[in-house]
Amino acid sequence: MSYHQEDFTAEEQVVLSRFFTNLDLPVFGLINLPEVVKGALFARYSRSAKSLRRLFLDEFVADPESGMDAMSRGLDDDPLVATRKAEQLYQRVFFDYGDDSVAQLGGAHLACEQASNLLTKVLEWGRLAAYLEQSTRYIRYDARLGDRYRYYVPPEIADSAHADRYLTHMERVFDTYSNMVAGMMAHFEQMHPRGEDDSAMVWNATIRAKACDTVRGMLPVSTLSNVGIYGTGQAYEMSLVRMRANPLREVQDYGQMMLGELRKIIPSFLTRVDLEERGVRWSRYLQDVRSDLEQRAAGLRSASDDGPSVTLVDWDPEAELKIAAAALYAVSELPDAELLRIARSMTQSERAEIIASLVGDRANRRHRPGRAMERTTYRFDVTCDIGAFRDLQRHRLMTLEWQRYTTRLGYDLPAEVEELDLASEWHRLMAQSLTFYEELRSDLGADVAQYVVPFAFNVRFVMEMNPRQAFHLIELRSQAAGHPAYRRVAHEMHRAIDEVAGHHLIAEAMSYVDYSDVDLERLESERKAELRRSSA
Repeated sequence: MSYHQEDFTAEEQVVLSRFFTNLDLPVFGLINLPEVVKGALFARYSRSAKSLRRLFLDEFVADPESGMDAMSRGLDDDPLVATRKAEQLYQRVFFDYGDDSVAQLGGAHLACEQASNLLTKVLEWGRLAAYLEQSTRYIRYDARLGDRYRYYVPPEIADSAHADRYLTHMERVFDTYSNMVAGMMAHFEQMHPRGEDDSAMVWNATIRAKACDTVRGMLPVSTLSNVGIYGTGQAYEMSLVRMRANPLREVQDYGQMMLGELRKIIPSFLTRVDLEERGVRWSRYLQDVRSDLEQRAAGLRSASDDGPSVTLVDWDPEAELKIAAAALYAVSELPDAELLRIARSMTQSERAEIIASLVGDRANRRHRPGRAMERTTYRFDVTCDIGAFRDLQRHRLMTLEWQRYTTRLGYDLPAEVEELDLASEWHRLMAQSLTFYEELRSDLGADVAQYVVPFAFNVRFVMEMNPRQAFHLIELRSQAAGHPAYRRVAHEMHRAIDEVAGHHLIAEAMSYVDYSDVDLERLESERKAELRRSSA
């Protein structure tokens, strides 16, 4: 496998070697940095086209107020000495107690670069880690990384008869994206002139986000991304076991790189990952389960694929009654069954008063009701474009599972593309991608074929959540600053809770669901961000 290697001067290499576990691989660990610096570095990471190491040099070491320059010159020759000493202590604790929970007490920051958008979802599967991914909203993918655009070439395709066609197709896709995003920038600049009260930074960021949001559907799943991860030893162990079981070589190879780098930082946490009777056997179990289920599902076919949809498929008719009973549990001395009996004997208005007390006087959407709202669940079957799914998938604490990316569920056409008479170009690229997808699927399988699917195509996934989680997701993803595609999903979920489930009290309590129409989604957010910068 080949990755673009960034060039650093000899002086830069000396500095970087003190804080990063390697200077030439796309996977590397962060060492000898205060936690606050790691957090700030990853926060900038998601909105920058730079690699993490270059960002560190340009914006942290070069900043005289950060203190990093002095730190970079004052460390011992071996930056891993402190880590090795800590490992000796950990080894004693681990072998004395032998409890898996010990692996939850230490963690590591890992930068994962040049990962396809198939790999990013594998990396972000775990619930017990923190992830920050490069955003397609703030970064234009019209610049090359080395000798080609920012897309991954899967070894399965590189070693096949489709290799040349794949490269030609990807270059054409990114050429089209580049031309279209530039055209959209000019279009929105003319349509939305800069306001007198807005700075150039606010206006440029808003226009760029609008243009990138509009044409991101052209980007293929092979598009490269950077992901910052902070996880415990236990979270990494589970992730690496899953990655070894994945059928894609990119995922398997990346997992090996991650294991190598993590063993430089937290080696004792990962001793079992490649032991035959532990991690290897666990991976084999996951492979066997997946293989068996795929064989059983092989003959199943959908009667119809009707495009985007949000369907509430499962809910509890007594949800509001049970929530009223649960609201009283922590503040009473009665058993759960008795409270449920009492709630059943109440009038509807009495239950409504209890739920109103549970919800309280919410001053903003972050004021969410307590755990009584977790008494029941909603299960939604959603079909929407891959771009919107990428944002909704970030709500990992919910039960969330998705099907393979495919070109068989139709695709989205942004209204702005039609307005600029670019619809024929959009349709042509989607048709070419569809044809190529089917050929790859026939020859190399459905897993590998995913790499050529553009974000505009729909994906089907399920989200199961309790009402408390629904408050968070629906109110957050319906905000005016959000992408129209996932705002539609949030709106449909809210309507389904109210009209399909008939849970009017819960739906009404979601008072920060935003149904407003906006032209420039990011404008208000950029204005607020500038105010925060000014205040700071």
